[in-house]
Amino acid sequence: MTNLLPPTMTAIDPGQPGGPDVLVPVERPVPQPGPGEVLIRVRAAGVNRPDVLQRLGLYPMPPGAPTIMGLEVAGEVAALGEGATRFEIGQPICALVAGGGYADYCPAPEGQCLPLPDGLGFIEAASLPETYFTVWSNLFERAFADEGDTVLVHGGTSGIGVTAILLGKALGLRIFVTCGSDEKCAAARALGADLAINYRTEEFAEVALKATQGRGVDIVLDMVGGDYVPKNLLALAEDGRHVSIAFQRGPRAELDLTQVMRKRLTLSGSMLRPRPVAYKAALAESLLRDVWPLFADGRLRAVIDSTFPLARAADAHRRMEAGDHVGKIVLEVA
Repeated sequence: MTNLLPPTMTAIDPGQPGGPDVLVPVERPVPQPGPGEVLIRVRAAGVNRPDVLQRLGLYPMPPGAPTIMGLEVAGEVAALGEGATRFEIGQPICALVAGGGYADYCPAPEGQCLPLPDGLGFIEAASLPETYFTVWSNLFERAFADEGDTVLVHGGTSGIGVTAILLGKALGLRIFVTCGSDEKCAAARALGADLAINYRTEEFAEVALKATQGRGVDIVLDMVGGDYVPKNLLALAEDGRHVSIAFQRGPRAELDLTQVMRKRLTLSGSMLRPRPVAYKAALAESLLRDVWPLFADGRLRAVIDSTFPLARAADAHRRMEAGDHVGKIVLEVA
């Protein structure tokens, strides 16, 4: 079932890898929703680190994903594909998508869509899916975070870091983060981090061990990889869990397996984008049940660093690459 849709739309669909200048608006056909999908009239789209990597040609898209960029959106339901029954035309929703978000219209599997949390608008809601799906699945379902656990998160003022701080504190975790400046450390503490470590001036593993009286942290959520991994293992407590979700300093690391064995460590990792729709739909159900109510009672909130119109997607990527942002960068779609 569809509303009357225009034949074309504005989108950011770079024809080749490159710098931010390849992100120029182009005209593309309006997509049609497939079976079990909804078509979203996009009002806002989140900007994420994987978008930058995709633009540079360093993050291959899953088979069948749109070449149009963007992994999360918020807007109104504009059309329903065959068998899609969970939402109504005109209903405000947000969604995690495999691509296609930097556009006027974006299809999404209905299982990966969520109603807007109470009190949030399109800009705030567009900043949620990528980081909340990622943090929930890796911190709580993969690392089995439980009330009272101490967690070390790298990139404390990134979208992932901010989400880990807010969600972790709301659910009773002790959150340590690393940041690249004293100003960012202060911002992380203001968001609720129990400890913020400036990795440029301090050895984060030593600080984490001292702050836990030598015990170490229960979980490390790592987006850095490379030479950070052995330091992460040093910072972990016995029976600690290490979860890799990115590798900004490279995908290879040299490990001391004696330490892994002696402390009975668990090393794990995941990539969300290539996971099947059924898995992401199950995550969405968990978020709706266990996390979305925390926005209504004020324990969670969206943290927006800056917004840019869709036509200035290049400037949004420059902001992301500069590394000065605290929270999410969002594109507004007219």
